Amino acid sequence: MRILLTGLAGALWLSGQPALADPDTPQETRPRNAVALEPAFPGQTRAPEVRAGVAFRTDVVATGLSKPWGMTFLPDGRLLVTERTTLRIITQDGVVSAPVQGVPAVDVGDQGGVHDVVLDPDFASNSLIYFTFSEPGEAPLTSSAVARARLTEAGGAPALEDLTIIFSQQPKLDSRQHYGGRLAFDREGHLFVTTGERYVPVGRPQAQALDSLLGKVVRINADGSVPADNPFVGVGGARPEIWSYGHRNVQGAAINPATGRLWTNEHGPRGGDEINIPEPGANYGWPVITYGIEYTGETIGAGLSQAEGMAQPLYYWDPVIAPSGMAFYDSDAVPAWKGSLFIAALAGKHLARLTLDGDRVVGEERLLTDRNQRLRDVEVGPDGALWVLTEGASDAVLLKLTPTP
Repeated sequence: MRILLTGLAGALWLSGQPALADPDTPQETRPRNAVALEPAFPGQTRAPEVRAGVAFRTDVVATGLSKPWGMTFLPDGRLLVTERTTLRIITQDGVVSAPVQGVPAVDVGDQGGVHDVVLDPDFASNSLIYFTFSEPGEAPLTSSAVARARLTEAGGAPALEDLTIIFSQQPKLDSRQHYGGRLAFDREGHLFVTTGERYVPVGRPQAQALDSLLGKVVRINADGSVPADNPFVGVGGARPEIWSYGHRNVQGAAINPATGRLWTNEHGPRGGDEINIPEPGANYGWPVITYGIEYTGETIGAGLSQAEGMAQPLYYWDPVIAPSGMAFYDSDAVPAWKGSLFIAALAGKHLARLTLDGDRVVGEERLLTDRNQRLRDVEVGPDGALWVLTEGASDAVLLKLTPTP
């Protein structure tokens, strides 16, 4: 694996001078796909371009990564990064470890692989990590699953010990798509797990079924047990792990440091990428309502974007950007970024910075647009720098965006 660290003057980028929001100048100007669907309220889509005016340099820290998907910082500042079949530890100067040993069997193919990773809130004392992966069942069935294990580095070789599967999405289907797979711990130590409806026709309607874990946001305890205050505990025919439902493919999740609430993003089809703040027991509509259309151009279901008893997204994109990992910027290092929500965009090939006013998106800025790379994840480093993973089978890279005077 080739490692590269750059610090050239050519790596300096300006995101522009500060600009006020102009309601008549949206960031997105491409034609909509779902031309018949109108937003439910002002500001729900096509926010104006709002630039923070922050100068930063972009360094390539590590190259040659294989389908990286998620990352998290260890207490010593190193990064724990997932790849297609394993995890690795990467130092801030670009040294990449050998593959972490002890990863369970992973069904690899299409969107299958090792996905997100987070640390236990008490990692400093228990060394526990949690990661999602595509779990094989009786061939060709698969589903998303969450493993918990102790991360060790005895003799300098990273490995997993005492591994247990604390969550396994049911039912398993013959599909290697729409796994979801993002993780987030809330302030009380509950673990949120996002899932997808697996894309195939038999899976799509199960996003609305409470006896299925497809197309859901799940909330469990750190040991995999179900919190007693989950919304469907004691409800006949409902899976008690469910927090919210009616989701398509939730690939981004983060806890808002200002409120402690979970925010998510999910992929729409052609149009209809969403940002939500999942409420307990709420139905987010897929596939009954959506702001997208089929890839064929046909309407989805009855062609509805609103229905009684179904929650609206707080923001959506049409055309899609294919949002993935996201992070709130809560560092004091860059005051102009503080309070922003950063989202790595796959199809959009940019890093989106959303300006927020409470729970409203009031501005959008697109960074790294000239790299022409699909972006998979973003994290805020201990020093306030932004760390970004690109996507690629063997040529993905780890980037560091460092604010400059």
